[in-house]
Amino acid sequence: MAISSNKRPPTKKIVNEYATLSKAIEGLRAVDYKIALTIGSWDLLHIGHVRYLRLAKEYGDALVVGVDSDRGIKSYKGELRPVVPEHERAEMLSYLDCVDFITTIDDIDDQGRWQYELIKAIHPDVFIAVEDSYPQEQLAEIRKHCAEVIVLPRQAETTSTSKLIQGTIKKHLDEMYKLTEKRS
Repeated sequence: MAISSNKRPPTKKIVNEYATLSKAIEGLRAVDYKIALTIGSWDLLHIGHVRYLRLAKEYGDALVVGVDSDRGIKSYKGELRPVVPEHERAEMLSYLDCVDFITTIDDIDDQGRWQYELIKAIHPDVFIAVEDSYPQEQLAEIRKHCAEVIVLPRQAETTSTSKLIQGTIKKHLDEMYKLTEKRS
């Protein structure tokens, strides 16, 4: 069941006000839609991300995707990330048919702990996570706010954003070194 229309621009799927998103979710629930939620950084969107989102959509009639803010990603992945700014990551996700709503997550405290504001606002029927993304105590906290938690395996054997970045940098540095050696 797709809720998107070809007449609406895909970017209309981006709803950053949790109160507005909650109203949309209430409307979907009124017509018996099952709401699935997943959250991630979605930096340098790759095949594993797209496979995962398509699979996550199978667990609900509407898929809400949380996009970690630039500030949040920097707090847990370091100052060099994200590569792609949050508004562009959200827009990229809006073009995927399996994604019904996108919203930015920026509710981490000073210690970098997530405060679950999105989950509390929309109370998804199902929360979809990737294995090893959340410690057990965090999954227990998530379970307090939704009916079911599904943990999926990673959907790409060799591709990850970190590996893409490292591989690209290594190739460029190797090539630069070779060019420097030729000039010497």
